[in-house]
Amino acid sequence: MKKITLIFIILLTAVALFAQNRTQPATVNVSFHNFAWGTSMEAFKSKMGNPVHAEEVNGLQSLIYDNLKMTGYSVYMIAYFSQNGLEGGAYYFNTTSVEELMRCYTDVQNELLAQYGPTLLKEVLLREMRPYETSWDLSSGYIHLRVNTRQWSEPVTLWYSSPALTRRLRG
Repeated sequence: MKKITLIFIILLTAVALFAQNRTQPATVNVSFHNFAWGTSMEAFKSKMGNPVHAEEVNGLQSLIYDNLKMTGYSVYMIAYFSQNGLEGGAYYFNTTSVEELMRCYTDVQNELLAQYGPTLLKEVLLREMRPYETSWDLSSGYIHLRVNTRQWSEPVTLWYSSPALTRRLRG
């Protein structure tokens, strides 16, 4: 009986420590490229310069920037705006090999884990496709990091969306 009680106490302690380590940092504030949600397109462009391309899709105006650096990797970036200002954005990382693709994913994931804390969706593996995904669904925004190791020509993708855009996309 004492052994069962001791094992139960150890398990409870392990679960409590695991839960404690799963909490988010106290001051998590999601933004995109250091711009707050709702930033006007004009204010964004005044700091970023003119985009290489702009278009409108599904009621959102997108600005595309190329040859930016993030976490030591070359990226192209798309920022999405509604009439309410900045609503979301995505980074697409340029890599040249499977090894660099996985190193990029790991580097970006580690940076995001340090900034936003742990997440429940981490490295979901499917037998044939081998996508790796990590996401954060926080009150101040949604973040999704993804790579597909079977399709190394597809870039590591990092998506950010404001709470309003996240609700809109989820229906």
